[in-house]
Amino acid sequence: MAETWSGEFYCVKCKEKREASGEVRVNDKGTRMAQALCPVCGTKLNRILGKA
Repeated sequence: MAETWSGEFYCVKCKEKREASGEVRVNDKGTRMAQALCPVCGTKLNRILGKA
């Protein structure tokens, strides 16, 4: 089961902060990142959470 994170993301396309929930992933450097979709425009949202 994948870990999820819900909170505030910044949408680059809308240029506003949006509330969304997304899946937590770990990149190559070991940093945890939450990825979601913008509820308004559908753009991918990323938020860096910190080291795993």
